[in-house]
Amino acid sequence: MKTTSKLVGIAAAVVTMAASQVAYACDCGCKDKSECGKKDKTAKKECASKHQHAHADHSHAKDIVDTAVAAGSFKTLVAAVTAADLGATLKSEGPFTVFAPTDEAFSKLPEGTVENLLKPENKEQLVAILKYHVVAGKVTAEQVVSLDSATTANGSELAIAANDHGVKVGEANVIKADIDTSNGIIHVIDSVLIPSNS
Repeated sequence: MKTTSKLVGIAAAVVTMAASQVAYACDCGCKDKSECGKKDKTAKKECASKHQHAHADHSHAKDIVDTAVAAGSFKTLVAAVTAADLGATLKSEGPFTVFAPTDEAFSKLPEGTVENLLKPENKEQLVAILKYHVVAGKVTAEQVVSLDSATTANGSELAIAANDHGVKVGEANVIKADIDTSNGIIHVIDSVLIPSNS
């Protein structure tokens, strides 16, 4: 009887262990706990890798100001934005659409104009001019061509005209469109836009 009881006890233990392994396999698809542990470690590594990759992708995204700085052809615009204390605004969430004049565009202005605008006493005028280059929202080139005007950040209307030769905003030609940024979009223009009330 004692031998029979021992056999029954061993059999019960074996059944319990088998049932435990089956339950574990049903939960995670592994044959045993050791394999599941390996799978779990692998899954954690893959998850961590995905998070690091996503973080890296996000860190590479540049806002409007950083994109302009990196381009190297908007030094005057960046200097003007800094002098007007608009950098923080254009680095904020937005989104914004910026019609960005190149350095060459600024060089078309009468001699001394840029230097004069950058003076502290002319900050209000500089802010008004820069805001005339900004439209709230992310407006792509495809959307721009369907508009005849847009309300700028300084409250004035900016005329828009599209034809077979391209797109004009005010008196400026769009020479490169749809430069995507983390907080909006940039369209490059060949002239500085001057609002009528400046």
